[in-house]
Amino acid sequence: MKILIIEDDQRVAALIQRGLEEQGFTTTLAYDGISGKKLALNNQYDLVITDIVLPKLDGLDLCKEIRKTKPDLPIIMLTALGTTDDKVEGFDAGADDYLIKPFEMRELLVRIRALLKRSTGNTNSIKFILKYADLEMNLQTKSVRRNDTEINLTPKEFKLLEYLLQNPERVLSRTEIAEEVWDTHFDTGTNFIDVYINYLRKKIDKNFDHKLIHTKSGMGFIFKVE
Repeated sequence: MKILIIEDDQRVAALIQRGLEEQGFTTTLAYDGISGKKLALNNQYDLVITDIVLPKLDGLDLCKEIRKTKPDLPIIMLTALGTTDDKVEGFDAGADDYLIKPFEMRELLVRIRALLKRSTGNTNSIKFILKYADLEMNLQTKSVRRNDTEINLTPKEFKLLEYLLQNPERVLSRTEIAEEVWDTHFDTGTNFIDVYINYLRKKIDKNFDHKLIHTKSGMGFIFKVE
């Protein structure tokens, strides 16, 4: 399941992201309302978590904008404002649930699962297996197999491969990979992404006939059978 987190406090956003990814969710971060709106409307997510107080576009107006085109997308609002009027305002804007800061990660997970169960009808529909060609990744057990061969990856290699599996047959730039996998801006003076791509190639391509990771000169990388 893919969850969009819109939170301008980067420390809080990172804590939520880590907690969700440890439970097998895939997450995307946005640090302001405009960026969050763009991501929510242009991509497919199973749930959105948004703060109310955001730069550029506040969470209430953001929620209203999302509801115009995606009325069924579950939204959880996070805020330090906990009065009844604040909650009513959040629900009136279109939020499905409302969580007051500070909160425990366990409580957020309970709210998320309840909303996903309601929207899908069955929590078992959550996908923990990613497959492409003869490669399979289990997000719960953190295991990877190719053609029944177990492949051992480091946490960062696993996250990089997970992103490739989620975006097959699409050219991924080094900038995109840096931002989505490393949560950092790509420094053209470094080659750390190429280094990790090579690590992955040695583990998932080297001993197999069909290669999956390919370089597009001057553009980036593409994950496909060739």
